[in-house]
Amino acid sequence: QLQLVESGGDLVQPGGSLRLSCAASGFTLDYDAIGWFRQAPGKEREGVSCISRSGHSKVYANSVKGRFTISRDNAKNTVYLPMNSLTPEDTAVSYCAADYGCPTVASPYWGQGTQVTVSS
Repeated sequence: QLQLVESGGDLVQPGGSLRLSCAASGFTLDYDAIGWFRQAPGKEREGVSCISRSGHSKVYANSVKGRFTISRDNAKNTVYLPMNSLTPEDTAVSYCAADYGCPTVASPYWGQGTQVTVSS
């Protein structure tokens, strides 16, 4: 069984930065790609970014392009999501998910989430 644990969420002022981490453990061969999602209050969960196992393939939602940069360290089984130029619209619970190919909301493996709050 694959387990995912997110960390790095915090309260930050508009224009600030955070770096989220997603650490995988357990049967780590049970996935190929890691994706980041977020869910704001009253809204549906949305995909933010995805990275392939090799790290060569990366996908970003239009809303975060140029501000977020996904990367991974396979030796540590960890995926990172540095987030810059944060705005209040980025406030959400952020989750990572794993699957073969970029995860979707129907993917089987999820972390518990980490809260990102952007406010002055």
